[in-house]
Amino acid sequence: MPSPNLPSPNPPSPDLSLSREQILAVALRLDEAERTRTQIRAVSVEHPGAGIADAYAIQAAWIDRKLKAGRRISGLKIGLTSRAMQAAVGIGEPDSGVLLDDMVFPDGGVVPVSRFIGLRVEAELAFVLRTPLSGPDCTLFDVLDAAAYVVPALEILDTRIFRVDPATGAPRTVVDTIADNAANAGIVVGGRPFRPLDHDLRWIGAICARNGAVEETGLAAGVLNHPAAGIAWLANRLAPLGQRIEPGQVVLSGSFIRPIEVSRGDTVQADYGPFGTVSCHFA
Repeated sequence: MPSPNLPSPNPPSPDLSLSREQILAVALRLDEAERTRTQIRAVSVEHPGAGIADAYAIQAAWIDRKLKAGRRISGLKIGLTSRAMQAAVGIGEPDSGVLLDDMVFPDGGVVPVSRFIGLRVEAELAFVLRTPLSGPDCTLFDVLDAAAYVVPALEILDTRIFRVDPATGAPRTVVDTIADNAANAGIVVGGRPFRPLDHDLRWIGAICARNGAVEETGLAAGVLNHPAAGIAWLANRLAPLGQRIEPGQVVLSGSFIRPIEVSRGDTVQADYGPFGTVSCHFA
C-alpha cells in the first residue's frame, strides 16, 4: 500500500466547481478511454466551469481507482515547465501527475503500442530522492540537497482526451491535461546517474533522435531555468494537502524539448553526452 504521505487519492479543496458525482464520472470515463484506447471529449468542453482544482480532483479519483486495482505509485511527474507551453495553455505555473509501477519501461526495451492511443516522447532529467522533500518553503537548494542522484530519462506521453474537440474544434486546456494525469503514459530511465551538486544541471543537454534522425535538441535550463525548480514547486504544491515527496520516489522534472511523435516501429534515443544515452523501441 502507498505511504500516507504519497499524493492523496482524494485531496480536499474548497475551490471545486464540480460535484463529487461529476468528478467520479469523468474519472470513470478516463479509465474506460485508457482501457479501450478510445479518446473522449475534453472536460473543459463538457464542463466549461471546471477549474484546476476540479482537474486535480478528477486525476486523484482516477489514480485512486488504479490503486484499488492493485497498481502502486512509483513517483511523480511535472509538466508545462517551459514558458512557451505555459503561454500556450494560459497558465503561469507547471502541472503534475502520478507515475505508477506499470508505467516504468526498461532502458533499450520495448514499449507496446497496443496499450496506448497516440504516443509522443520527451527528454528530461529524473530526480530520485534520498530524503523526504516537503513545503511550504521548499527551495531549489533543498531539492539539490535531498536528491540521491539525477538520471537521464524519457517520458512517454499519451492522451485519453481529444487534443482538438471533433465537434467544436476547441483545443485541450490545462484542465484537460491535468485531469488526464498530465498526459503521462510511461517513463524510461537510463544513462549514467550522477550527484546533482557535482554538475551545473542547467547546462545538461540532450540530442534526441527517432530512427537515427535527430528530431530535437535542448538544454535543461529550459525547465524553469533549472530542473530542480520544478521539484521545489511540486513540494510546495503538495504541502497544503499535508503531503510530501518521499525517499526513493522518481520525479520527472519536465521536458526541455518539444514532444516527438512516435508510432509502431520507431526507436527513440536521447544522447546526454557524458551522462550516457536512454532509449526505447515502440512495437
